[in-house]
Amino acid sequence: MPTIKLPTAIGHLAEYRMGAPRPFPEKAAGPFDRVALAAAHVVADPLADVDPWLEVAIDWERTIAFREHLWDLGLGVAEAMDTAQRGMGLDWNASRELIRRSLEAAQGRPGALIFCGAGTDHLAPVHGLTIDDVIRAYEEQISAIERLGGRIVLMASRALAACARSPDDYVTVYDRILSGLREPCIIHWLGEMFDPALEGYFGSRDHVAAMDVCIGIIEGNAAKVDGIKLSLLDQDKEVRLRARLPAAVRMYTGDDFNYAELIAGDGTLHSDALLGIFDPIAPAASAALSTLAQGRTAAFHEILAPTVPLSRHIFKAPTRFYKTGVVFMAYLNGHQDHFTMVGGQESARSTLHLAELFRLADAAGLLRDPDLAAARMRKVMAVHGVQG
Repeated sequence: MPTIKLPTAIGHLAEYRMGAPRPFPEKAAGPFDRVALAAAHVVADPLADVDPWLEVAIDWERTIAFREHLWDLGLGVAEAMDTAQRGMGLDWNASRELIRRSLEAAQGRPGALIFCGAGTDHLAPVHGLTIDDVIRAYEEQISAIERLGGRIVLMASRALAACARSPDDYVTVYDRILSGLREPCIIHWLGEMFDPALEGYFGSRDHVAAMDVCIGIIEGNAAKVDGIKLSLLDQDKEVRLRARLPAAVRMYTGDDFNYAELIAGDGTLHSDALLGIFDPIAPAASAALSTLAQGRTAAFHEILAPTVPLSRHIFKAPTRFYKTGVVFMAYLNGHQDHFTMVGGQESARSTLHLAELFRLADAAGLLRDPDLAAARMRKVMAVHGVQG
């Protein structure tokens, strides 16, 4: 196995010998008994003549190829969400084109599952925004996606968080939007650890109090809600909200710290999954979900357990920069030929962070070609002044 010099937390370089990758299948080994979607990243075009902080350039071929990889593994795709850098480099115009291309690719694959993010991110953050402005913005994006044949993930709105004056404003907006949907959607409650602008969503900084508002919205519109994705990184809060959902409404875990326990469930209730971490650990996620469907719960946990330290590292605070780790994993595993991101976000994590990510990914058996991963890691380290 290759060896590579990597920086350590005390500022020294240490020789690291890689282990063997785990023999995960390239295609789903069997059906799942959980709905499982990966929030997928986008591949930037590194040769485009754009200012990456201001303009978006996407390598469409590689971006769609990664979605094909996820579908091959039996996972669904949650398109144009925060993992795709929505609101952190990916604007609505680029998101709409991404959605169009992904829906077109899905049409050629029987059973390919895809939901698409609709939000209000094209709404200029100007003083004086109103609830009616938010409603119109949501409706514009939903209409565009539904015309393309897409199903909706109703994303949290920074504009709504900014202009809402009470929980009733959230009820007004969600009741209006949900009532107009063609098909049931997934509501996404994205916590402030992922996006500080969303603090106090559903009208309270107390998540438990906000749950009352959220549940009221869902109960009043249950026929239009397939499920809710909860991204608070708090297992107890997810279990608490899950227990209150109407019977036909799914809980999609968005907890990138505790996903294994939440998906396995407590013997009575379980969570389905809509996870950003399922992008970089897709082969392990697919293998684990196949074993769970066979009733092999211990094997499910055995597969996923080594991925949890990696996920906790990728999603460590400030959590909103987790996309850097997701794309870095795609680079190491050969899904793209460069470590360049939309919005220049490849700079959002430190050299030490990337080195530890490499070690944890290797320990989880997720670096499928150790020689390739080591060669690419050496290039990244060299750019950061580390020769190894």
